[in-house]
Amino acid sequence: PKMLFDEFWFENELCVLFADTNVGKSILAVQIADSISKGIPIEGFRFTGKPMQVLYCDFELSDKQFELRYSNEKKSYHFSKRFFRAEINPDCELPEGVTDLEQYINISLEQLLSNKQSEVLIIDNLTYLRTGTEKASDALPLMKSLKSIKRKYNVSILVLAHTPKRDLTKPLTKNDLQGSKMLINFVDSCFAIGESNNESSQRYLKQIKVRNASIRYDTTNVVVTEIIKEDAMVRFRFIEYDYEFNHL
Repeated sequence: PKMLFDEFWFENELCVLFADTNVGKSILAVQIADSISKGIPIEGFRFTGKPMQVLYCDFELSDKQFELRYSNEKKSYHFSKRFFRAEINPDCELPEGVTDLEQYINISLEQLLSNKQSEVLIIDNLTYLRTGTEKASDALPLMKSLKSIKRKYNVSILVLAHTPKRDLTKPLTKNDLQGSKMLINFVDSCFAIGESNNESSQRYLKQIKVRNASIRYDTTNVVVTEIIKEDAMVRFRFIEYDYEFNHL
């Protein structure tokens, strides 16, 4: 399989990216989507695929908030025509036969994938697809639904998720993913963003689960980055590889 984001996420995988609130999940996800839609690797990371249609479901930011994040006083950032962004309409009414918003979102996702012929789906974030991912009974139908969409449309899926409150003195593990016991079993790959104790703008990336390669970015070799705004684009910039211990 081709690399979509180095060895963190490969083609045709259902992958989860998790981190605490306000650590930069959405910033990295948009950067990955931008990279895939243009077929250009993010500096410091490998990308071996071709330019692809990306459907980014943004359940976090409004149009205006997104515009402000990706613009400055002089210009707005130029995204590819292969980058499609969708957001929830909070005023929508459920059609007949649809029992709840979760079911309606799943139906809408399939329609969008079909209409846009997207090869990559990014969901920001998991909370809007299912309200109770802490329970195994709630996580199971969610993962079955995403796996079904992945197979049916031959699409690569990246889902963003939160971590419950965690001890920042300890390394990131699969137990830090909300609802981890069920979710981690069903995904093909999983990686996390950790906050660095060295600088407020620094973050590190760590592999948690891998299926199509061996784990390269473990606790002895995390990818250290910093969040910057450059050329109207908020993004992660590669710094170095390091021991996770140095950032706890």
